[in-house]
Amino acid sequence: MSTDLKKMYKTIMDDHFTPAMEISFVNGDSRQTLFYEKASWIIDGVEKGLRYGENPGQEAALYRLVNGNLALGDAKTIVPGKHLVSDIELLQSGKHPGKTNLTDADNSLNILRYFTDTPCAVIVKHNNPCGAARADSLEQAYAKAYMADRIAAFGGCIALNKAVDKATAEGIADQYAEVVVAPEFEDGVIEILGRRKNLRVIRINAMDKLQSFIGERVVDFKSLMDGGIVAQWSFVPKTLKKEDLFIASTDYKGTTYKVDRVPTDQEYEDMLFGWLVESGITSNSVIYVKDNCTVGIGTGEQDRVGVAEIAVDKAYRKLCDRYCFERYNISFADMTDEDKKAEIEADVAKQKGGLIGSSMISDAFFPFRDGIDVGLRQGVTAIIQPGGSMNDYQSIEACNENGASMVYTGQRSFKH
Repeated sequence: MSTDLKKMYKTIMDDHFTPAMEISFVNGDSRQTLFYEKASWIIDGVEKGLRYGENPGQEAALYRLVNGNLALGDAKTIVPGKHLVSDIELLQSGKHPGKTNLTDADNSLNILRYFTDTPCAVIVKHNNPCGAARADSLEQAYAKAYMADRIAAFGGCIALNKAVDKATAEGIADQYAEVVVAPEFEDGVIEILGRRKNLRVIRINAMDKLQSFIGERVVDFKSLMDGGIVAQWSFVPKTLKKEDLFIASTDYKGTTYKVDRVPTDQEYEDMLFGWLVESGITSNSVIYVKDNCTVGIGTGEQDRVGVAEIAVDKAYRKLCDRYCFERYNISFADMTDEDKKAEIEADVAKQKGGLIGSSMISDAFFPFRDGIDVGLRQGVTAIIQPGGSMNDYQSIEACNENGASMVYTGQRSFKH
């Protein structure tokens, strides 16, 4: 069976999806229709759309919006023709992209749209970021994002918001990735990236207009197993700057509770960076950010305490791997010298997984203080969350007991 699966992953699957698609919203005699056309690429003489869907054996097609304007109430869809991932330019492919390649690229741009000024790198794996960072140069941003979770970055999608230079390309070519997305590639970069023959190098021609996509809406469709469809407007974060935040306070049984300490400028910067990165993470998530780089990412879980603990555990394990790779050029999992392993674990424990002085970001409120206590025990000094729990006073007390600050967004960040 394993041999057959290997063949399936290499197969370009035929699909029977039609060249065009229309979606109509009907209200009596009024009909609003969105018109789409099927996307395809010619690679090695073969014209084909998506290689396959989520898994080999699943037919799939990519459609780009070409006409129609939908308005429902006060909300309107994005104007047709503003294409990003639905109209990619493949500079190098090796093989046709699959569905996950494009949804990874799309979610990376979903995050990058908020970071257009400073060099920024986002690495996405199976639709969730595993590392994101800002820095003074693109090379530094990529290195920080990659080392934030070197293991998960294997086979991921690397998205960069500036033209890729040779130094950054060298770093990318040393790793295995499926996709690289950027607005432009400087002279000589494609040759460097060409060392990875199956790496899909994608230029997004409209990335210079990425910021214009902030606040734009599309209709999200979720198909049910019985053929039904749930339609909703896409999530749009409204908390974009420091002035949108509220210092945590609440009234409970006639007493007003408020955090004692206002965040520092760096904490504000890290919290806002983390909040916007988290807008592209599966719902019910908690992440930790320090110095404009993700330290631990806990994606959608069933409970707030559990996801906070998972993010802490990942921070410790990823820092162990980073130290081992930097010192001995091998992964921590492959290290057999018990003394060296113990030394690395001791160093990571001393640094508390790199969480000391970090900011804790949550896309939903904490119903009790136990979730926040997870981060505070690791040295978190600032927390950003929507607020709105009946027990917000508990979280405020927890922060004040530890000298930490906390702000509210006043908006949940639940996504897919």
